[in-house]
Amino acid sequence: MKQILLSLLFLISCSCWAQSATGYFDKAMKKAEAGNTKGAIDDYTRAIKMNSKFGEAYQNRGVARLKLNDLKGALEDFSKAIELDTMNTDAFTGRANVNYKLMNYREAIDDCSACLEMNPRDYVAYNLRGLAYNKTGDKKNACKDFSKAIELGSQSAIKNRATFCK
Repeated sequence: MKQILLSLLFLISCSCWAQSATGYFDKAMKKAEAGNTKGAIDDYTRAIKMNSKFGEAYQNRGVARLKLNDLKGALEDFSKAIELDTMNTDAFTGRANVNYKLMNYREAIDDCSACLEMNPRDYVAYNLRGLAYNKTGDKKNACKDFSKAIELGSQSAIKNRATFCK
C-alpha cells in the first residue's frame, strides 16, 4: 500500500512538471511578444512534436521563421497550417508573402486570391496581390487591387498605387 501511494505521488508530481502542447504554445507566444524569436520557434516546435495537428503552432512558427528570413521553413509551416485548416486566411497570406519574397509571383497571387475568396475585406491580401501583379507586368490588376486595398483602409497601398499606377 505504501509503495502504491509513493508511486501515485511520484506520478502526480511528474505530471505537474510535464508541459502540454498548449503550454509550450503559450510560452512561445510570450517569447515572441518579448522579441525572443528563436526561443519562440523552439517552443512552437516542442508544441508541434507533442501535437502534430496543431495548425496554429505551425502558423505562428511560420511567422517567426519569416521574421528570421528562414523562407524555406516559413513556406513549409504555412503550407502545413493550410493543409490542417484550409480556411486559415492568415496562413494563406503568410505563404503569399513568402512566395512573393521568393519571387514566386504566380503562387503569391493564387494564395492571395484564395484568402480573398474567404475574406473579401483583407486589405493586406489585396495590397500584396497588387504587388505580385505588378511584378508579373499586370498593371491593370495591380492598380485595381491597390485601389481596393485603399478603400478597405490600407496605408501602404496608397504609396504603392502612387508609385506603380501613374
